Amino acid sequence: MEPMIRTLKKRLESETRITMDEKLEQAIVDIVGKDNFTRNIIDLVSYSCDASEHSHRPLCAVFAETAEQIADIMKLANREKIPVTPRGAGTGLSGMAVPIRSGMVLDLSRMNKILKISIEDRLAIVQPGVIYADLEKALAPEGFFFPPDPASGKVSTLGGNVATNAGGLKGAKYGTTRDYVLGLQVVLPDGRIMRTGSKAMKSVSGYDLTRLFVGSEGTLGIVTEITFKINPRPTKTSTALATFDNLEDVGKAINQIMHSGIIPSALEILGRETLEAINQNTDLNLPEVDAMLLVETDGYTQEETAYQIEKVIRIFEANHPQDVKQAKTEAEVKDLWAARKSAYPVLSRIMNSSVLEDVTVPMTHIAELLKGIQDISEKHQIQIATFGHAGDGNLHPQILYDGYDLDQVEKKEKAIKDLFELAIGLDGTLTGEHGIGLSKAPFMTLEHDPVAMDMMRTLKRTFDPNNILNPGKMALEG
Repeated sequence: MEPMIRTLKKRLESETRITMDEKLEQAIVDIVGKDNFTRNIIDLVSYSCDASEHSHRPLCAVFAETAEQIADIMKLANREKIPVTPRGAGTGLSGMAVPIRSGMVLDLSRMNKILKISIEDRLAIVQPGVIYADLEKALAPEGFFFPPDPASGKVSTLGGNVATNAGGLKGAKYGTTRDYVLGLQVVLPDGRIMRTGSKAMKSVSGYDLTRLFVGSEGTLGIVTEITFKINPRPTKTSTALATFDNLEDVGKAINQIMHSGIIPSALEILGRETLEAINQNTDLNLPEVDAMLLVETDGYTQEETAYQIEKVIRIFEANHPQDVKQAKTEAEVKDLWAARKSAYPVLSRIMNSSVLEDVTVPMTHIAELLKGIQDISEKHQIQIATFGHAGDGNLHPQILYDGYDLDQVEKKEKAIKDLFELAIGLDGTLTGEHGIGLSKAPFMTLEHDPVAMDMMRTLKRTFDPNNILNPGKMALEG
């Protein structure tokens, strides 16, 4: 631990010399109040990082409670050329909330009110600091739900979900956050407040500015209010799993399921490295095969879900599985999901460092992606465990390495580059749900041609000519 402690101490000593003009500090306090402003070293260290491997300390952190406060903050920041990094719960995995240009972190977690739920209009209006799970709890008594189901849903904020266009386990059937955002209130970098979209279920009035902001990672404006479409919650589910010792059979099973007329509410995959790691660190005793597929169907009658799961099981059985099991009780359902839900936390404990990626490919290329990941692991002699959302082609290769070993750090970097090149070569994308942030910014030109990059950078300059809002992200400054 000594090298890390010495590095942290050295950085803290150097960064404590950063100062902020007293007049500027007072101007911020005048806007938000003394209790909503901090320059305490322990707070700034906390705000220096998110769930990624990136970190950089801000000059200060500010809590906002209203859109009007944020508007005044942005006017001040724009005038003084102070970088502003919006932040929710800090659960992001790509460095989106890391204040890489220092400046101010704008914490939106205190804007946490559910403003309205209208079952008749099928919508919910919330502030950006509302936790995903809290909205789910509020909708449950009404028999409704907000379908995107991010793995961090117990702690992630809905503003952060909008910023990254978050997805999750149910993406195969229900899509991602973007599919449910009807309208936004946004504070622009110059402090103007704008509303986009409508409370109606559909609208084609003017440019679709709402979708422009969803997934923009806080680089174009700060979302201060969100209008979501909500859905009736299915009341019945059926669950099954199948194990395979041949990746080609896995790919065929996935493709046949998704073209069968059945759209599972979840279709998840765990690769061999993940299964072996879970067995080494839990008592789940999973079969150590090339891949395990876990499927869930949902509906409003047991007959409906049973019909769907039986059709999926027949597809499993036609593709040479090692084993197929259907859960018959709630306890068995819980046991089947335990493996999938334990993947990330178990893998994160194996080594002192890890990077969780989320490359996505067309479903016809899933088997090639899995095989390619294995080849990259062998090529660089580094452990990569894969799991993810087979139903929409979004896989999560988790690279495990010793962060104190420079040789392993170099291997990790080379493996990441090869991984992204593999995904793009398979007609895929750098990210399905985690976002670009800092982590994937160097690879944006792998996916986007020069004209597309120029258009994105032009949009950034149009909205934010002084480049104060979440600068350094998404390769928008090239």
